[in-house]
Amino acid sequence: MNHTTEKPAPAGVVWLDEGVEFSVAIPRGKRCVLNLYRSKKERPYRSIEMKEDILYGDIRSSGLQKGIREGDEYLYLIDGEDVVDPYAHMVCRYKDDTSGSTQSKERGVLVSPDFDWEGDRPLCLPDEDVVAYSLHVRGFTKNSASKVKHKGTFEGIIEKIPYLLELGINQIQCMPVYEFEDHIRLVSNYWGYGSAYCFAPKKRYAHVNPVTELKRMVKECHKAGIEVVLHLPFFEKMSKQKMIECLKYYRQDYHIDGFIVNPFVVPLEVIRSDAYLTNIKLIVKKDEFQNVMRRFLKSDEGMVGSVIWQLRHLSQNESSYNYITDHTGFTLCDLVSYDGKHNEANGENNQDGPDYNYSWNCGVEGTTRKKAVIKLREKQMRNAFFLLLLAQGTPCILAGDEFANSQNGNNNVYCQDNDTAWLNWKKLEKEQWLFEYVKELIRFRKEHRIFHPKREFSGIDLTHCGVPDVSYHGENAWQVPDGIASRQIGIYYSGAADGEEDLYIAYNMHWECHSFALPSLSKGKHWEQIFSTEEREGFLNEPIDKKQERKAEVSERSIAVFRGVKDGQSEKTVE
Repeated sequence: MNHTTEKPAPAGVVWLDEGVEFSVAIPRGKRCVLNLYRSKKERPYRSIEMKEDILYGDIRSSGLQKGIREGDEYLYLIDGEDVVDPYAHMVCRYKDDTSGSTQSKERGVLVSPDFDWEGDRPLCLPDEDVVAYSLHVRGFTKNSASKVKHKGTFEGIIEKIPYLLELGINQIQCMPVYEFEDHIRLVSNYWGYGSAYCFAPKKRYAHVNPVTELKRMVKECHKAGIEVVLHLPFFEKMSKQKMIECLKYYRQDYHIDGFIVNPFVVPLEVIRSDAYLTNIKLIVKKDEFQNVMRRFLKSDEGMVGSVIWQLRHLSQNESSYNYITDHTGFTLCDLVSYDGKHNEANGENNQDGPDYNYSWNCGVEGTTRKKAVIKLREKQMRNAFFLLLLAQGTPCILAGDEFANSQNGNNNVYCQDNDTAWLNWKKLEKEQWLFEYVKELIRFRKEHRIFHPKREFSGIDLTHCGVPDVSYHGENAWQVPDGIASRQIGIYYSGAADGEEDLYIAYNMHWECHSFALPSLSKGKHWEQIFSTEEREGFLNEPIDKKQERKAEVSERSIAVFRGVKDGQSEKTVE
């Protein structure tokens, strides 16, 4: 029995106590029939004419329908052609055995919106306190060594929450999780770009029900204090209005904390003009930090001025975040192991993927047994993580970099839905030292407000303590090394504003050792060294007292950290 409502519901499916209502936009003059199916049945069990009504323009409504069950499938028959609801909240695909076609059938699936959120809300963590982690839902746990029960799924991420917490992560950034085409022109579409059913979580990423399992993943992440951010790249033919509706849908129905969007596809001001999305976290990708730090890491000349700016600049002020590696490009391990890309397996004659990677193989292309090269690569990875995690903007780690995950030199794994792109969790055991190093760096960042300030440092003595909040030095104190050939810099952070200890960091990305003059501290204090990327652990077991020294030697391609302590207060261990 049909019950006509006063006006059609928004596009898509609406569940009400009295029944279910379907609404769809259909150009005038076209005939539209809603066909309802029991799971995988060939013939519909109910067909409903979707009539035009001049009052509602192109929107047509079924009226309220009773007797419909969760799990039922549906299609719109528009002028004789089957069309999947572009607003479907779930989509199923299965082989069409009746037509002899090799293509899969697609249908919308009815799934109840009921879910016990247990009072959950988006976390709204301050951007300056976020340490983000970029992952691919399938690739994160699909590898056989991931040690999760439901590999490659939302449930797999839930199983890895303790791992993320141990590392110190409080935000995950997920590549597209909606129902995209798995193959485009016979090529695997691993990343999920291109046309898609943007309102439907991907069934392949679920054990049973993608809608409830994505919601459960978000809820469990929130319980652990971890935000969930989604990449929503959208596609060219999608209207701006539909993009806005999609953002609102995931915010309201899935409690998503924020979105990474392409500002050239949907400008941020357009999104923020919607009252519902005014205060949502909107993030865009910018390559400046990545390119500057990669070039500094490999000892390019003329980078000091740009490095100073990137280390101090709060990326979140521009709705961005800092990263050295991302899903587009090399992993960190490959960044220090390959001079050139090796994308032959993609089938495009190695013509795809970024040509300019600012990478350096440390002397040998690809894998090697040479101990000196391995040692240098390990140090370069330690340097890279330091540059990322001790810059003052919001950092984002590429999943697997913390245990030297490799893609064998492939810098464009968009079509590699296999072990090339999946995280190799066997390396976690082999490279446990790197995981521990990154974990300690994150802890150090969180413990020192000067590395994640609420406001950008000014270089001015705002507390009248005698030194500015941040100052820049070279081999000589208080002299910025701005020469084109300079590859070293010292940064003095005053802890006076936040009641913290003073810290001095000496960056030497030159291939030769350099001596750094230590800036003078206030009377009754002196410097002691607590950290060096020359060491595998980074943090020294016993600080090195510098009370009697005015300079500190910093070895080639390494970073050292010194802290100001009161005379007679040198500690044997770093807290």
